[in-house]
Amino acid sequence: MSIDVLGIVVLALIFALGTWRSVNLGALALIGAVAVGTLVAGVGLDEIYEGFPADIFVLLVGMTFLFGVATANGTVEWVVDRAAHRVGDHAKVLPWVLFAVAAVPTTAGALGPAGVAILAPLGLRLSQRYNINPVLTSLMIVHGSAVGNFSPVNVLGAIVNQTMEREGLSSNPLLLFAGNLAFNVMLGGVIYWIYGGALRRRGADRSDTTSGLPDPTGGDVAQVPDGSGAVAVQGAAATTIAPSRSLPTLTSPQIVTIGAVLVVVTGAMIFGLDIGVLALTAAVVLRLVTPKSSEGAEKSISWNVVLLMCGIITYVALLQHIGTIGRIGHAVAGLSLPLLAAFIICLIAATVSAFASSAGTLGALIPLSVPLLAQGEVPVLGLIIALAVSATAVDATPFSTVGALTVANAPVSQQQRIFSGILRWGLSMIIVAPVAAWLMFVLVPSL
Repeated sequence: MSIDVLGIVVLALIFALGTWRSVNLGALALIGAVAVGTLVAGVGLDEIYEGFPADIFVLLVGMTFLFGVATANGTVEWVVDRAAHRVGDHAKVLPWVLFAVAAVPTTAGALGPAGVAILAPLGLRLSQRYNINPVLTSLMIVHGSAVGNFSPVNVLGAIVNQTMEREGLSSNPLLLFAGNLAFNVMLGGVIYWIYGGALRRRGADRSDTTSGLPDPTGGDVAQVPDGSGAVAVQGAAATTIAPSRSLPTLTSPQIVTIGAVLVVVTGAMIFGLDIGVLALTAAVVLRLVTPKSSEGAEKSISWNVVLLMCGIITYVALLQHIGTIGRIGHAVAGLSLPLLAAFIICLIAATVSAFASSAGTLGALIPLSVPLLAQGEVPVLGLIIALAVSATAVDATPFSTVGALTVANAPVSQQQRIFSGILRWGLSMIIVAPVAAWLMFVLVPSL
């Protein structure tokens, strides 16, 4: 058995064991990386550890810690209360509102994790208030963020366009952006249709007369005072707490927390600073200056997601280090059937990117596609758009940065449901995205 085949087999075994015994996949992946690297590939531990994503580690810890502070001192609840009153009885459009809002930062040039890290915890808690399927909310945020991935001013868009120019290929930044935008809007429609059935069937929302909020259960409502100025809204499907019209004003710790979050957003999206470091710094400062109101915030750090993400990325980095990914790509590019080769390259892009960096995957596969494109039987821009879409449509998996951030920042009661839901969707995209992108951007234009 070749080292390349063994590496893929071990990865499949990691997923099989993790599913069978409910063991954290990240822990299994770290053990697998050490075993394959040291015993088979002759790679030292230092080289294996170089694949450990320290930036992802800091990002996940920093963001979950920051929003742990914001949750402990009531800031998140305050924001959600007011957002709920703004939404009023228009819960049906909330997923699309989140989709559109998530697209703004990436289209303006920010990396996907920056916008998702801020929007996911707020959007998921707001959707919880309306009893909206959290998987629907998560996927709409992730794919909304993906809309702007290949904006001419986004880093991913710049990487693809510069790589094309470096390889002597003609680029068209606006068509790349438009193709990816159209594909993700289409996916948004599919997501809403699959996961928003209960939301669509609610019919006209009925408003709670005390709070102005819609009945979150879609059924009969009983209002039960809880003694704190709020009303417990009870229905057949769920129980939630709807605030009264006289919502409390901001406390000093909450004002400081909102200021800290705004500093993080500004630093990441305008000045391009590392959002993980900013978030971790903000969380630590808030703990120091507001110790009582933020007590216990450290417990909100989602260590299971951190281990999962870092372990899988370390293993895939090993496969890239020993050349497995590159050799598979070269073998495919040498196929005598250009259209088939184009499809397989898109499939490889989706498979690798589901567990690794989308930018790194595209940076590696675009040059490998040059000999194929030189034959003239495959549309150049069409294949590049298909590659770009295939490599990023899978980012909903919990092994990608934005997927992991969504799970990590979700309410604890929803984390397992969201993890399972986006895992199924993301893994399905490994097949669906390359097939759809290849048909839309490669096969049809070449006919």
